[in-house]
Amino acid sequence: MNYFRLVTVVAMLGLLPLAVAAKDFDVLDFGAKGDGQSLDTAAIQRAIDAAATNNGRVVIPHWKKFLTGSLQLKSGIDFHISGELIISTNPADYSGDAVITAANTTGLRITGGGKISGRSLEFMTSFDAEHDLWLFSDWRPAMFKLTGCRDLVVRDITIEDAPSPGLQLLRCDNVLLYNLTVKNRLDVPDTDAIIADHSRYVGINNCDLACGDDAIVIKSTRQTNELGECANIHVQDCKIQTQSAGLKIGAETTGNIHDITFDRCQIISSGRGLCIQLRDEGEISDVTFRDIRLASRYHADWWWGRGEAISFTAYPRDAGTKIGKLHDVLVQNVSGRAENSVRINGSTNSLIRNVRLDNVGFVFTRWSKYPGAVYDNRPTRTHVPLEPHVMDAFNLRFAENVTLSQCSAIWVTNSPDYYRDSVGTEDSKAVKIIGFRGESESHPIDLR
Repeated sequence: MNYFRLVTVVAMLGLLPLAVAAKDFDVLDFGAKGDGQSLDTAAIQRAIDAAATNNGRVVIPHWKKFLTGSLQLKSGIDFHISGELIISTNPADYSGDAVITAANTTGLRITGGGKISGRSLEFMTSFDAEHDLWLFSDWRPAMFKLTGCRDLVVRDITIEDAPSPGLQLLRCDNVLLYNLTVKNRLDVPDTDAIIADHSRYVGINNCDLACGDDAIVIKSTRQTNELGECANIHVQDCKIQTQSAGLKIGAETTGNIHDITFDRCQIISSGRGLCIQLRDEGEISDVTFRDIRLASRYHADWWWGRGEAISFTAYPRDAGTKIGKLHDVLVQNVSGRAENSVRINGSTNSLIRNVRLDNVGFVFTRWSKYPGAVYDNRPTRTHVPLEPHVMDAFNLRFAENVTLSQCSAIWVTNSPDYYRDSVGTEDSKAVKIIGFRGESESHPIDLR
């Protein structure tokens, strides 16, 4: 463990401050009004710039509200949000497409116990009742875009009512995200809570996340320059509610993604519980999901996910895609209830290999109002986007060397007629089933 990772673990436990700030720089002293109506961007930026000269602490004071556009954070400072930042709805108040930005910093900290409010509905045009979502306008800012940051800590803040993704990391190394709260509207789309893109050595701990898109997503997007792999990310002790995927890798997978661990998380509601989507030329490997409770349900067709408890898929993005490999995945001690399958579905282009499900069990039932008997393959142009399909508890297609050990499926009474087999396989090989238990109230099954 390198020095930074050791220090952040100690700091997370409250045993040691990450740094002693040389001086406080209160934004009120730099001309900020804090009345929630006057635009305070310039004053806050002056405080940031002054603090950056001696690794100071920028203070957004308690009980004050500060209207702001784009802010550029700097190396070595502690951006301490004790009060509330309210984002401007005027595009002219932004130098880019995000509110809080940082680029190529070292030792940046964002702390404080306060919040940043995103005013999401003021960026929407109308509500689409058919698809259960708000329609957004042509322009809306992201809340945090942190690029090329090293030794970064973001902790003890709240992101609320975001109109766009919440906290985005791009090419960041040695990061601790701790005790974050995200409270976005579930009916506002494209409001992912946390995105780690081309980033390494990231800890995401003790976060409480509610959002209308993927809660925690790890990906490697296509960039004009090579940004390297996404690796050594550990997510633990998070609580999640989302309309889309709870814990996700992909769908943008242009670079390698490996050594990813999700531990001790609770997914209260989702459209897919655990999700890996290989769609591009990168390789995904050495992934662990462990000690997780979840619920997954159908939503309206616009929302991605059709209630799959677990969905690991490897489909080319389009006919010209050179798709990579998905292999070496462990799912251990995962349980809950779901409206759709545990599915491990590769393709002729890319078999999914070396997957072990150990003590994975779900109660399968229907409780939402939306039509069933469909798998969601999006995003892909090589497969049917919403594929009609009977529902097996565990569905394996184009998979190799898959082990189901001490897994279970419980079917509720009066299940739909498209609920079929406990385990369904197609074009798969070296599938091993050990101690599987499948039962309903009237038809118990034991596949030992």
